[in-house]
Amino acid sequence: MMRTVNILVIAALIVAAAAVYKIKFDSTLQAEKVAKLHNELRKERDAIAFLKAEWARRDTPSRIQALAERFLKLEPVKTTQFGNFDHLPPRPPDAPPDTSDPIAAFLASHPRGPSAPETTGSLPASQAR
Repeated sequence: MMRTVNILVIAALIVAAAAVYKIKFDSTLQAEKVAKLHNELRKERDAIAFLKAEWARRDTPSRIQALAERFLKLEPVKTTQFGNFDHLPPRPPDAPPDTSDPIAAFLASHPRGPSAPETTGSLPASQAR
C-alpha cells in the first residue's frame, strides 16, 4: 500500500513538474513575442520620426521657392493681367420671387431688400474693441 502511494506521489510530482515546465516555456515564448513586438514598434516610431523630419525638410518655403524658380519658369503677375468691371457680363434682370422658396420670398418682401445691409451706427462685433 505504501509503495503504491509513493508511486502515485512520484507520478503526480512528475506531472506537476512537466506542467510547470510547460507553463515556463510558454511564458518565455510569450515574453519573446512581446519583446519582438516592442522592437518592431520602436522601429516603426523611428521610421515615422524620420519621415516627419524628411517632410519638414522638403516642406520648407525656401526649398519650394527654389524649385519653383528652377522648374516652373513663372513670371510675376502684372497689373494689366487683371480685368475690370466693364468686361463682366451684364447682370440678369430681376426675376419675380420664386414661390417655392420661402426664404427668397421673405427677402424679396423685406422693406430693405435682399442686398441692403442693415446699418445700426455701431461697429460689428469683430471690429469693436
